[in-house]
Amino acid sequence: MECRAGCGACCIAPSISSPIPGMPEGKPAGVRCLHLSVDYLCALFGRAERPAVCAAFKADEFVCGDSRESAIRILGWLEQATA
Repeated sequence: MECRAGCGACCIAPSISSPIPGMPEGKPAGVRCLHLSVDYLCALFGRAERPAVCAAFKADEFVCGDSRESAIRILGWLEQATA
C-alpha cells in the first residue's frame, strides 16, 4: 500500500521518542509534528534529518484504514495499547 497523499496521520497520532529537528525531546502522541506541512506532507521526507522511525514506517491497510480519519483513530489506539 502506498501512503495517501496529504494524510499525515503518522505525523500526528503516534509519539516519536527520538529527537526531531526543532523537537529535541521528540513528539508526544496526538501532537502534530513541527515538520508536517499545511498540506499534510513531511518537510523532512528524503532528508538525513528525518528520524529513522519515520523513514521505517510503511503504510498498511491495518494501520492506515480507508481514510485519514480512520488512520488517526487506529494509530491512536495502537499508541495507547502499546504505551
